Amino acid sequence: MRLFFSILLMLAFSIYTYGQKTLTLNEAITIALHRNTALQKSVNNISSSESNLKAAWGGLLPSVSASGGWQWSYSKQQGTPINIGSFVYTPPSTTTQTRNYSAGVNASWTLFDGLSSITNVSLSQKELESAKLQLENLKQNTVFQTISLYYAVINNQQLLKVKEDNVAWNKRNVETISERNKLGAVTLADVYSAQVQEGNAELDLIQTKNNLEVSKSQLLYFLGLDVLQNYSFSDSLTNQEENILKSNISDQYSGLDEMVKEALANRADYKSAILNYEGAKNNITIAEGSYYPRLTNSYSYNTYANQLRDLNKSRNFSVGLNLSIPIFEGFSIDNRVQLAKVNAMNSKVDLEDLSRNIKQNLQQTYLNAQAAKKSLDVNKRNMQSAEENLKIAQEKYSLGSGTLLDVLIANSNYTTARTNYINSEFQYIILNEQLKYYLGNLSYKNYE
Repeated sequence: MRLFFSILLMLAFSIYTYGQKTLTLNEAITIALHRNTALQKSVNNISSSESNLKAAWGGLLPSVSASGGWQWSYSKQQGTPINIGSFVYTPPSTTTQTRNYSAGVNASWTLFDGLSSITNVSLSQKELESAKLQLENLKQNTVFQTISLYYAVINNQQLLKVKEDNVAWNKRNVETISERNKLGAVTLADVYSAQVQEGNAELDLIQTKNNLEVSKSQLLYFLGLDVLQNYSFSDSLTNQEENILKSNISDQYSGLDEMVKEALANRADYKSAILNYEGAKNNITIAEGSYYPRLTNSYSYNTYANQLRDLNKSRNFSVGLNLSIPIFEGFSIDNRVQLAKVNAMNSKVDLEDLSRNIKQNLQQTYLNAQAAKKSLDVNKRNMQSAEENLKIAQEKYSLGSGTLLDVLIANSNYTTARTNYINSEFQYIILNEQLKYYLGNLSYKNYE
C-alpha cells in the first residue's frame, strides 16, 4: 500500500511539474518589452510624430491642386405663334444641346509668415526626438519594474523554504518532547508550548505561501500573461546575482556629484524634458509670427472649350502676390503668445523639478544601497550566530540544563535571522538595479 501511494504521489508530481513553464528573468524582461501596452502606445506615438514632421516640411512647399470639369445641357423650346397680318404662323419646336469642358491647375506658396513654418519644422523634429526618448525611458522603466516584480517572487520563494524548514523543525520538536513527556522527562506544559509554536509556524507558512502567490500574480499580470497559468521560477541565485552580493556599492561609483553628471547625460527622460522646453520656446516664435505680414503668391492655369479636342485652344494663365498685414485681431495674437510663454515657463519648471528629482533619487538610492550592504553583512553574521545559539540551546535542553523556552526562542531567532538575511540579499540586488535605472544605464536592447 505504501509503495502504491508513493508511486501515485510521484506520478502526480511529475504531471504537475510537466504542466509548469519555467520563466527566467531574461524571458520575463523580453515578454514585458513585447507585450506591455504602454510601450505599444508609445511606438504608435512615434508614428504620429513622424507624420507631423512630414507635414511640417510640407508646409514649406507650394500647395498645388488640379481641377477638371464637364457639363452637358439639353433644352427643348416650343415654337411661339407669330401674327403676320391676318395670318398666324407657329414655328416648329427647337432643341439644343451644349457641352463644356474645362481643366485647370492652381498653386499657392507662402513666401513669408513670420518664420512660423520654418520654426514648425524645428518643433516637429524636437517632438519626434522627444517621443523616441520617452519610448527609451519607458523601456528602461519596464525592465526595472519586471526586475523588481521578479525578485519579489524569488524572495518569497526563498522565504517559503525558511518557513517550511521552521515547520519541519517544530514538528520534530513536538514529536521529541511528546516522547520525552511519555517517559516523564518533561512536563505536559512543554508539550503544549511546543504545539503552540508549531501552530504559529504553520500559520506563518500559510501567510508566506499567500505572499508568494500574490507576487506571482502581480508579475504575470504585468507581463500580460495568464495569472492562473503555472510557472516555475529559479530557486537559486545566478552568478551575476552572487557577484552583486559580493561587491561593494561604494567601490563601483566615485561619488554623488559624478553620478548626477552621468545621470543628466544619460537619462532619456531628462533629455526629453530638455527637448520639450526647447519646443515650448519654438511655440512662442510660431505664435509671434502672427504679428508679421504674410506674403503669399499664387499661380493658376485654366483652359476651356465646347469640344474636348479644342480644350487647350482657349486658356488663361495668372500669377499673383498677396500681402496680408495684421492690424487688429481682438488681442487674439497677444493671447496666443502669452499662452505659449506660460507653457515655456512651465516646461522650464518641469525641467528643473526633474533635475532635482534625479538628484534626490540618486542620493537616496545610493545611501540606501550602502546601508543595505552593511545590513547584508550584519544579517549574515546574525544568522550564523543564531544558528550556533540554537544548537547550544538544544544541547542544553537535551542535557536538562536548559528550558524549552530557551530552545523555542533560539529557533525563533534563527528563523528571523534567516528571513532578514534573505530579505537583505534581494534588497541589495534590487537597489543595485535601481541605481542603474536612475543613472540611465539599465540595458534593454539585448532583450528586444
